[in-house]
Amino acid sequence: MHAVSGPTNEPILPGSTIGVFGSGQLGRMLALAARAMGYRIHTFSPDRDSPTGQIADREVCAPYADLDAVRDFVRQVAVVTFEFENVAAEVARVAEEDGVPVRPGGWVLHTTQQRLREKQFLAGAGVPVTPFAPVHNLSELEVGLAALGTPAILKTAAFGYDGKGQVRIDTLSAAQSAWETIGKQEAVLEAVVDFACELSVVAARGLNGSFAHWGVIENVHRNHILDLSLSPASVDPRVAEEAIGLAHAVLEQLDVVGVLCVEMFLDKRGRLLVNELAPRPHNSGHLTIDTAVTGQFEQQLRAVCGLPLGSTELLRPAVMANLLGDLWFNANSVCVEPQWEAALAYPNVKLHLYGKHEARIGRKMGHLTVLASTMDEAKDVALAARRALVH
Repeated sequence: MHAVSGPTNEPILPGSTIGVFGSGQLGRMLALAARAMGYRIHTFSPDRDSPTGQIADREVCAPYADLDAVRDFVRQVAVVTFEFENVAAEVARVAEEDGVPVRPGGWVLHTTQQRLREKQFLAGAGVPVTPFAPVHNLSELEVGLAALGTPAILKTAAFGYDGKGQVRIDTLSAAQSAWETIGKQEAVLEAVVDFACELSVVAARGLNGSFAHWGVIENVHRNHILDLSLSPASVDPRVAEEAIGLAHAVLEQLDVVGVLCVEMFLDKRGRLLVNELAPRPHNSGHLTIDTAVTGQFEQQLRAVCGLPLGSTELLRPAVMANLLGDLWFNANSVCVEPQWEAALAYPNVKLHLYGKHEARIGRKMGHLTVLASTMDEAKDVALAARRALVH
């Protein structure tokens, strides 16, 4: 399938080729869903034999800054999407100039790949956000700390995820050290929220403006990296309704076509505060592959291809447990393969591995999903199965 002559609202049907910028585990799971639906997948990234490339029909290895390679790539596909928001916005511009639909659009990428732009967009749209202050120099950092108080979190404006590019500031005297730690670059200072729990709403918006979501998911982080996701979250129905409403508003305001995740805090006074956006399928939504009629990756395909969105009905309570590279190292710090058969001895465990060649501490290597009759049972089995992996 070759590129269409211009952006179109006509559905892109099975047999067509979808172009994906980025080549990690999100692209891999998108490619698996695409294969199931009869689509072809081309992936573009600087990496060779990547998680997505192992599944894709074609893997193009080039820097995102190589706009000639980008132009050649987009001319071979019917639609472009992203599995990774830290791609130069010029990539979307090149595709749009060549008449290839980009979903979600370049504006979404531009807004969400930079924390300060994202915060300012949310605040301007009337979405409740964690208190923040823009920081361009040490003086602004000191002013921000005086206004927000301590503790606070200083985050680089660009290229931050899974706790990267951020430092906690506990005292005013630590401002200069924190500023140097992040490389004296544009940043966002955020107040530390005394939260009751962390939540996310993974939702999708179709080309015709239709909206679908998987309810509210509760998330537990460890060392700034997602550890567990529980669906559905155990929150008051009023909170759930408000969270879904906020997600709907964000997708509408951004004019998203595709899947987007809204991460939120529920503070101890019962207020929801939006923390971050991810303009793509999200780690907390991985459990939807196994626990929903339509998972987030199939939904992403449906949305970007202009097809009707699928049912997001949840079949049973579920828990997802991330598998980090730490599990590959035994007590003597020797890298050994986890005991997969021990985890799979639990019959309601679903194993997903990402095809990464090297295990490293803190690196996401895969996940387990457990479906059960109750949330407590699902969580107990997920934790027990993950423990069973360790030698």
